[in-house]
Amino acid sequence: MAGGGGVRWRLCRGVRLGHDPVRDTGVLLHPEGVLLLNETGAAVLALCDGTADVDGITAALSRRYAAVAAEDVEQFVRRLARRHLIEPDDPTETGR
Repeated sequence: MAGGGGVRWRLCRGVRLGHDPVRDTGVLLHPEGVLLLNETGAAVLALCDGTADVDGITAALSRRYAAVAAEDVEQFVRRLARRHLIEPDDPTETGR
């Protein structure tokens, strides 16, 4: 898969995954604000723990959801990386 490249993703320092009980939805808390997540977005971020690359995240999601498109996971991960919400687990990996 293009861009999978074995880069293992993790949340950036100061960013954490949470749950908003009022909205009953996942949230990504970061220094600049809060990002509301849908169920699959929260599932992707829960897998960004430094142990999985995009292929691994896609495989794990495929066990939970039907019709997971690797390209969609890749695009979501790239958008979060551009916003400095996630980063490669190994700082020598560019992956962005």
